[in-house]
Amino acid sequence: MQNPHNQSPFWLESAPVTFPPTHLALPDPNGLLAIGGNLTPEWLLHAYSLGIFPWFNPEEPILWWSPNPRSVLFIDDLKIKRSLRKTIQKWSKYPSFSVTLDQDFTGVMQACANVPRKNQAGTWITPAMLTAYTSLHQSGHAHSVEVWQDNQLVGGLYGIAIGKMFFGESMFAKTTDASKVALVALAMQLNAWGFKLIDTQVETPHLNSLGATQISRDAFEAHIKQQINHPFKAQKWQLTTDWVQAVKQLSQKTT
Repeated sequence: MQNPHNQSPFWLESAPVTFPPTHLALPDPNGLLAIGGNLTPEWLLHAYSLGIFPWFNPEEPILWWSPNPRSVLFIDDLKIKRSLRKTIQKWSKYPSFSVTLDQDFTGVMQACANVPRKNQAGTWITPAMLTAYTSLHQSGHAHSVEVWQDNQLVGGLYGIAIGKMFFGESMFAKTTDASKVALVALAMQLNAWGFKLIDTQVETPHLNSLGATQISRDAFEAHIKQQINHPFKAQKWQLTTDWVQAVKQLSQKTT
């Protein structure tokens, strides 16, 4: 590991699995910490446990990030606006509508990769990323949420779980509000399991509308240390709570 210039990211070898202190991440671009390493489960799980995530274009080497401030969603602060609540209530009455966990991880990742994004020509969800996160999914550390209508995947998200900390990675929607429905359903289930917050990485209006906020890197890392130490078995997930009913109970917090 070397950092020949004070304003350059660290260069990592393929071994050992180690990162520099996150306070050494660059302020511009915000959070760029290191280049190199690998996308093995060992690298990824160690990175997330430190609040670091990979994000890079296909033609680039692996770039690792730890932005400051950090966007997070405290589950108790989840905002479900009246229009979204009405959508959930309406969809829940359709026999063709359902939300699942870990039923089509690959399909969710591929859909996220294909979503057109503003000011972005391609996707960071490369075949190498798909392979790496699929390996984590098979070991019970990466999870997906699927929103189905008429047996079609219309929305969803995926991310990493370590202990009782969930690190959101990407989401997509093929119909209005489908990604929001996925996040709400996930938040209701995570709340039932004792999770306190979801890492949403970088601020967006979409996430802010659901209650996401920004906190300092130091505060975020303190939450990580606390949450990953709560034991929670790495395994395939399934919905065990009536998340639609849980949404009804939060109606007093909506606008």
